[in-house]
Amino acid sequence: MTLTRPPQTQPSPTAQEGILRRQSSRESAARTYARSLPIVPVRARGLTIEGADGRRYLDCLSGAGSLALGHNHPVVLEAIRSVLDSGAPLHVLDLATPVKDTFTSELFGTLPPGLADSARIQFCGPAGTDAVEAALKLVRTATGREGLLAFSGAYHGMTAGALAVSGQGPSVRVGRLPFPQDHRCPFGVGGPTGAHLAARLAESMLDDPRSGVREPAGVIVEPVQGEGGVLPAPDAWLRRMREITRARSIPLIADEVQTGVGRTGAFWAVEHSGVVPDVMVLSKAIGGSLPLAVIVYREELDAWQPGAHAGTFRGNQLAMAAGTATLRYVRENGLAGRAAVLGERMLDRLRRLAREHDCVGEVRGRGLMIGVELVDPEAAPAGRDGDPGPADTWGDGAGGGASGGAGAPLTPSAPAPLPAAPALAAAVQQECLRRGLIVELGGRHSCVVRLLPPLTITDEQAEAVLDRLSDAIAAVSRTAPRLPTPRTPKEAGAASPAARP
Repeated sequence: MTLTRPPQTQPSPTAQEGILRRQSSRESAARTYARSLPIVPVRARGLTIEGADGRRYLDCLSGAGSLALGHNHPVVLEAIRSVLDSGAPLHVLDLATPVKDTFTSELFGTLPPGLADSARIQFCGPAGTDAVEAALKLVRTATGREGLLAFSGAYHGMTAGALAVSGQGPSVRVGRLPFPQDHRCPFGVGGPTGAHLAARLAESMLDDPRSGVREPAGVIVEPVQGEGGVLPAPDAWLRRMREITRARSIPLIADEVQTGVGRTGAFWAVEHSGVVPDVMVLSKAIGGSLPLAVIVYREELDAWQPGAHAGTFRGNQLAMAAGTATLRYVRENGLAGRAAVLGERMLDRLRRLAREHDCVGEVRGRGLMIGVELVDPEAAPAGRDGDPGPADTWGDGAGGGASGGAGAPLTPSAPAPLPAAPALAAAVQQECLRRGLIVELGGRHSCVVRLLPPLTITDEQAEAVLDRLSDAIAAVSRTAPRLPTPRTPKEAGAASPAARP
């Protein structure tokens, strides 16, 4: 298929300036990507976007991960055209249709064993945050309990309940647990020990009658924290959380909105650990670039009454057709396995880059979900709470250490990380854009450069992406003045949230 240029709708560079100016004057102050990516896309195919100014960009944002096959993939376009040409209704609420039946069958065929055989599905509405709200409502209805447990650094959406479990809104009935990570481990150890401590703390809080954590209706977790900075959940830790929740009859909710459909190197990210959750929250890529969100859950949880959860646009026929084509293409072409192999190759090269630039604090990711955390190499190491402080000890001497007497300081077994450098990350993002590469920022301090390329990216395109990112980091590290270092997450600002498609 050849992309054609429609001359009557092709803006000029001058028109682009006017479009951007009008957007700035008309749209709300909540706009996000438009602030850091001042481009006007007019055509796109695969990894490439062409702006109204004639420039071409390699798009590693991919609609915040919703474009598993990239822009305008032929199988997606054909699926949409076939529905339009058939005369089928486009808006049918939750009525059964052949398009919906085909989508559901294809989706169920990809689910982890142990869930698909007896699963139920609820079509929730257009956005992932709607599916999160449905999942929270479901487990509360099924268990008769109100409280929830979520993890620090989480991002689950922008509606009230989703914000609460993301730690960004009212959290009156949400308990917060540490999410294990290596570079900024909350326990100062990282690795398997840090993951073990995180699981042990969760278990202790659930079993301690004076912990302040009531028995929750559910635990919600991202198999890889995306907006939190591309932090893969350790497989052993996730398995342990599954054991802890199952033993206490607490539903485990896996938010696979961004990680699903091959993104991490498995069709669903929970498959890396062999975990079968009670509820899966799905959106983004399952709609093949169009709005679609569902939850899939164990039939034992299906305690809803008719009409207990609904949504006007939960019957999006075009999205279901595009989603079916995407799911089938990823499955039949082994794109999850391809993402695992190519992603590891990209991570290896980025780790070599990290050894050349001391402003790169850590490279991490899984499959084609990659993050590069930028730090300030000129600053003192950060304390364990994120503030600059001594790297070797902390505490005021008032308590006993694990092996010392009263007054012995607590000593971490891993060196403290350098402070986050959000200004440096923003500069790298702009240098990437100048070089024709679109990347996203994330992480607690917006200091993580994120890559979410389509699963169809070629080896040559992957090398081009890494060349441009490497050049951008090198350019910024050569010219950047001493950067202000945030002392707290509040001062640093929250990570830019990805809008749920």
